[in-house]
Amino acid sequence: MSRFGAMTAGRTRRLGAIPDEEGVEFALFSASAEKVELCVFDEQGTREIERFALPEFDAEVWRGYLPGARPGLLYGYRVYGPYDPLSGRRFNPHKLLIDPYARSLSGSMGWSDLHCGYIVGDSREDLSFDTRDNAGVMPKCRVVREPPPGEPAPMRSPRAWTDTLIYELHVRGFSRLRPETFGPLRGTFAGLASPALIEHLQRLGVTAIELLPVHPIAHERRLALAGLDNYWGYNPISFFALEPRYLSAGRIGEFRRMVGSMHAAGIEVILDVVYNHTGEGDELGPTLSFRGIDNASYYLLDDDGRRYLDFTGCKNTLNIGHPRVLQMVMDSLRYWTEYMGVDGFRFDLAVSLSREGHHFRQISHFLTAVAQDPVLSRVKLIAEPWDLGPDGYQLGAFPPGWAEWNDRFRDDVRRYWRGDAGRLADLATRLTGSSDVFNSRGRKPWASVNFITAHDGFTLADLVAYATKHNLANHEGNRDGTDENYSWNCGVEGPTDDPGVAELRLRQRRNLMATLLLSQGTPMILAGDELGRTQDGNNNAYCQDNEASWLNWDLRADADRDFLAFVQRLVRVRAANPVLRSGAFLSTQDAAWFLPDGATPSEADWRAQDARAIGLALRGAPGASAALLLLNAAADPIRFDLGGAGEHGPWTLAIDTARPDDHGRLLAGTAIVLESSSLVLLIEALDAG
Repeated sequence: MSRFGAMTAGRTRRLGAIPDEEGVEFALFSASAEKVELCVFDEQGTREIERFALPEFDAEVWRGYLPGARPGLLYGYRVYGPYDPLSGRRFNPHKLLIDPYARSLSGSMGWSDLHCGYIVGDSREDLSFDTRDNAGVMPKCRVVREPPPGEPAPMRSPRAWTDTLIYELHVRGFSRLRPETFGPLRGTFAGLASPALIEHLQRLGVTAIELLPVHPIAHERRLALAGLDNYWGYNPISFFALEPRYLSAGRIGEFRRMVGSMHAAGIEVILDVVYNHTGEGDELGPTLSFRGIDNASYYLLDDDGRRYLDFTGCKNTLNIGHPRVLQMVMDSLRYWTEYMGVDGFRFDLAVSLSREGHHFRQISHFLTAVAQDPVLSRVKLIAEPWDLGPDGYQLGAFPPGWAEWNDRFRDDVRRYWRGDAGRLADLATRLTGSSDVFNSRGRKPWASVNFITAHDGFTLADLVAYATKHNLANHEGNRDGTDENYSWNCGVEGPTDDPGVAELRLRQRRNLMATLLLSQGTPMILAGDELGRTQDGNNNAYCQDNEASWLNWDLRADADRDFLAFVQRLVRVRAANPVLRSGAFLSTQDAAWFLPDGATPSEADWRAQDARAIGLALRGAPGASAALLLLNAAADPIRFDLGGAGEHGPWTLAIDTARPDDHGRLLAGTAIVLESSSLVLLIEALDAG
């Protein structure tokens, strides 16, 4: 006898599983399905207990209301229709499917050949048809009562972009080895919100954390066979749920409490979101959700209908131009903002979201929808401004209101400190907010998200210790990951006991971090760089869910503790001096460049191949301190005549990367000697004398 009443037609126009006091309405978009069945499972998700055909099909949405259903119910869908890959239709009712609007999953997505709609190993490949049932190894969707909007409490005063310091972290890796965090909470949202870790963020001066993807992850077959995982999580299979491994108690309230704790500490939460592709891969990938629900609507297909257009490098591209797919993305973004309390988003491969047909458009369906949305237009929006499709590099092309990851900052700063020839002009442009990229349509320097390192690539410690990548642990023959890192190992590849090399590496780390934090724009620090984290030269640790990727909090060496203190002081100096984080691009009245002899650089000076040193005078607003930023990437010390700074002074030594303990004293003369490979920041001492 059924525990539920007879299924009836739906009552609302929403998608997903919507509970009320009497039951649950289920609604699923599929334009081409012939029948949709709701499969209900026992509390453990191991046994299907009942199955109901959704009775209503209206406006390409299948609906049904199930009386007696309650929050916590586990379910999935079976969708019937033609299996004809040559026409882009891949329905297979033998495969249990995830609801695209599911708010929670019963477990993580492991690999099984049962998930494939075709017979793995058949010579016909995806043209074959697999009749085995995958429900036994498939996570189930869980009905969740939607939390009230406005909780957790939003930031009382959202951070201005000019005051923002972003800290990119992985939820699991950040707390997995933290000793003060209670064992079961390590690697979870609850662990992230532990008092010790929030205190670390506050002492560091972080104003926003940017979380690598938190949506449920599909792990690739190749990785599973190699005993690896898709650790970074850029392989999503659901856009409303959370990866179950990051929940210590399996309930979404844990995420909301984490956001509330961050807000109480004055820290915003930004999500790295992946709406450009899914974890279903190409035609030989698994059928987990979208492919089995309505393949031709959810994905961009080649002209033959069988193959997938791949602008992402991840074997498929979501069809954001389709109204229902765009609706799903917008509904997801509003859900995370209004109901889960997040403060912004970083969009992975954002160019793919903004393509119309094969081409990027500044006025695309997606960008237009976000711009007019009353909720999303007010949060922080960050684009990764490239993908792998035609004309895929679009740095600077996103509209006003957006910030963008600036890889030109990363590369130009790395090349300058490596000692590459002829880098002064590029360095100067990056230090002052990359006006060549962003100074149009009323955009401001904060639109440039400056970074030296990110999850993808070397850590800061590895950047100065390795000249080449060392990715054999990824089981791809060291072919994966970028070959050009603009790194310098300071003369020795990898670990060394040479004290001279070790000291030079420390100085280079200080130079790179100081350049990041003292440049105009929005700085982003990679979690663990302040601790000296290493991945042993792996510049693509996407599949390393182990100590190679987790943060090591055991700062045994004096050098590591000193470097952490140096970064903390750098952040305080930046926060205390508005001249270092201007809200507008600098004019000749705001800033002046000068050579070590005090002269203004000529065009020839900027182009000189052997030039390695430059000074920047930043003039403060009335009543605020001016600043001098001096940089020397040469192999020898250089004397700087401070006359190039004009009439300002006297000066307080704020930062010296060659002598990190020497700070706070007044300069006695009108010149200063910069050691080789070093940076100095001087702040005008308004109260001196």
